[in-house]
Amino acid sequence: MALEDLVMPKLGESIMEATILKWLKQVGDAVEMDETVLEIATDKVDSEVPSTASGIIEAILFNENDVVPIGTVIARIRTEGAASETIAPEPTSARQPEPVVTEPAQEAEVVSSTIKPAATGSASAKFYSPLVLNIAASEGISMSELEQIPGTGKEGRVTKNDILEYVANRSRQQPAAPVTTQAVTVAPASARETQQAGTLDISRHGSNVEIIEMDRMRKLIAEHMVRSKQTSPHVTSFSEADVTNMVMWREKVKKDFEKREGTKITFMPLFIEAITRCIKRFPLINSSIDGDRIIIKKDINIGMATALPSGNLIVPVIKNADQLNLTGLAKRVNGLADAARNNKLKAEDTQGGTFTITNVGTFGSLAGTPIINQPQVAILAVGAIKKRPVVVETPQGDSIAIRHMMVLSMSYDHRVVDGALGATFLSAVAKELESFVPVEI
Repeated sequence: MALEDLVMPKLGESIMEATILKWLKQVGDAVEMDETVLEIATDKVDSEVPSTASGIIEAILFNENDVVPIGTVIARIRTEGAASETIAPEPTSARQPEPVVTEPAQEAEVVSSTIKPAATGSASAKFYSPLVLNIAASEGISMSELEQIPGTGKEGRVTKNDILEYVANRSRQQPAAPVTTQAVTVAPASARETQQAGTLDISRHGSNVEIIEMDRMRKLIAEHMVRSKQTSPHVTSFSEADVTNMVMWREKVKKDFEKREGTKITFMPLFIEAITRCIKRFPLINSSIDGDRIIIKKDINIGMATALPSGNLIVPVIKNADQLNLTGLAKRVNGLADAARNNKLKAEDTQGGTFTITNVGTFGSLAGTPIINQPQVAILAVGAIKKRPVVVETPQGDSIAIRHMMVLSMSYDHRVVDGALGATFLSAVAKELESFVPVEI
């Protein structure tokens, strides 16, 4: 029988898993090449997964709301050429489920070892998703014990919630007796499952509280941020820039610019233009790590942290930012920001970033210590622009003047960027902003 595997697609370098939101096709449904089969979500953007073949949906291997590693087989499609074949059922004792490839390798070993029947000749024909098997392995649940768990999923399948509820109940019922079996220390698939495994004890939070469940995107963002801190040794440097010339120029041209170009000129394209110039002088800032190798990116793709109406953040990417003039940058910045606010970003709009900028000044902050957007090695935050009295050095002597000042902060991965490079790059960006020359646009 000719079967085509449908796998969870790779949606970006830093994305290691995705959540299944909704299956648009069910087992037995016909599907055409490139027809949408399901909707998925990552910590960056929602997307659709198209079919990689024409045929009939033979099997769906994960349920809605399951979190699936990238590259894992999520469904199988029987191609049209094989539709007329007679499929003889295999004897249960001889059937061996196909191994599912997961990332990282440790999880793959758990799946392949726990997916085998408890004993040869077992009469069990139940299907268990790789996620359920991973949880069972991490909790020391044998296959025979797993078969006793009642399932609430389709056709009585054990879902993630079923096994997590079983684990919670088992931990409460077990007496405090010496454990005779050796504990298996395998990390759960994600922090989300760890949080859901236990029952919330409301009493320990007091009576005068409000408990709010994290939405899906907030959970994914939380995991992404924790993973970044665990991956990269973060160091943050600070600098200050006098952006008076830039502020005065923008104030002068913004009305004419909007009337002529049909879009606003904000500070963000000015910041991005300065950053791209400095990246060309310090290319190591525009890199990522693959094992023991440093991958220096030739393309300069600037990620721009953007606030959503929900309060969450998303990072659309301006591709080849160094090849755009100021007008092109302004249109691209505003276009991506509008798409983000209206939930119209496409998956490719958040992929391929090599450096990220976030404007914490939008919310009134003077400075911040941003978290690196993996697998990049640096992220720069710009604070609020404030008028302050500062010492101005001139050939005629020093004087005190009111200037528009802004604090810059940059967090960087100390495995690649040491303090000297990080501070030098940040100072170079500050000087680019300070030496801004008014231009005609």
